[in-house]
Amino acid sequence: MCAMLLHVEHNNYVQAPGTILLAATPIGQTDDASTRLVRAIEQANVIAAEDTRRLRGLCSRLGIEPGGRVLALHEHNEDHKAQALVDTAAAGQRVLLVSDAGMPTVSDPGYRVVQTAIAAGVRVSALPGPSAVLTALAVSGLPTDRFCFEGFLPRKGKERKHAIAQLVTEERTTIFFESPRRLHTTLVDLAAVCGKDRQAVVCRELTKTHEEILRGTLQELARATAGEVLGEITIVMAGAAPQVADPQDHVQAVLALTQEGMRLKDAAAQVARATGLRKNELYDAALAAK
Repeated sequence: MCAMLLHVEHNNYVQAPGTILLAATPIGQTDDASTRLVRAIEQANVIAAEDTRRLRGLCSRLGIEPGGRVLALHEHNEDHKAQALVDTAAAGQRVLLVSDAGMPTVSDPGYRVVQTAIAAGVRVSALPGPSAVLTALAVSGLPTDRFCFEGFLPRKGKERKHAIAQLVTEERTTIFFESPRRLHTTLVDLAAVCGKDRQAVVCRELTKTHEEILRGTLQELARATAGEVLGEITIVMAGAAPQVADPQDHVQAVLALTQEGMRLKDAAAQVARATGLRKNELYDAALAAK
């Protein structure tokens, strides 16, 4: 085992033949490109890039040339190109997937390719690196122990209202991507539904020369972004305060179970497990209501 690892490192090994490698690319600073990423680009037989021009620009800045054929893989063609890429890997080629910035499949192309590869038994691996999601979370100053990523919110209509309404009671720190053109509107909508005093952070142009991090309440941030905003945007919003459950709110659920033939003690225990309330509190409240 040790001998093989030494051999792999000596030969600058990055990707085995017959695999699909998802490679993270810089979100701003070219210097954030890892040595492994450079070698993967040079070694790959096929490179599927979200934007081939962006990939070639990165290669130019890194002073390297793609080792294999470069093709475009984006939201409009991924469905019909996924199988061909998987077949290429299955035939023993090294297939590399890169997006414009960050990790493929995270609000970027690649998901269909991964699903197709898994179904075909083709190995998928990842080359870790820069991530706007984790970078924004790390610098936000908001809790990092539990968080969720919402990608881009729906632009309008019932889907947008429903998506924002679900965040009212979300206790985890929530991360979004947003267009600079819609940033102000999104902050206004979040403030109106989730509360104007909810803490949030707007991260603009992370790791780039004009990086800017704005912290405050949703209302304060909405005001601060009312004018023209440019660049890549990531929003980090604090979770909702934990809801304090009231046994009285769940008495009817306990009584409904008893009407179906369950003993009061068992009914209280079942509802307690579902709500996080104490079994004895629910039992006493239901007993008093009978």
